[in-house]
Amino acid sequence: MHMDLVTIVVDEYDPAIAFFVDALGFELAEDTPSMTNEGRAKRWVVVRPPGGGTGLLLARADGDRQSAVVGNQIAGRVGFFLRVDDFEASYTRMAAAGVRFVTEPRDESYGRIAVFLDVAGNRWDLLGPNPSEGPRRDR
Repeated sequence: MHMDLVTIVVDEYDPAIAFFVDALGFELAEDTPSMTNEGRAKRWVVVRPPGGGTGLLLARADGDRQSAVVGNQIAGRVGFFLRVDDFEASYTRMAAAGVRFVTEPRDESYGRIAVFLDVAGNRWDLLGPNPSEGPRRDR
């Protein structure tokens, strides 16, 4: 058993795709026309980290209730965790691509960390190994 998808509610599909693919380096796994339960047009958009793993379903907000949660799906907490093998290279690449970091990188007992915002405003942890351990090669 594994978790296949997690939904992130976004304002628009294309800026969200650009953020996750261009800025974070995810792969566009699927972008298919679809319909809401009420018959309105939508797209089924899935992005995944390189090599697979749990994907993100980028769901365009449909109505006031869904629009209200864009960027606040986890009530302002960090709700998503992106683990990388080479923290410094990933941090530098993401910052150069315009990713907004809201904390400076710091070292914790569980590794190197910096908090960033996604295209919708949700908080993510960028996580890497402790600097004393060097880049992880087991993933």
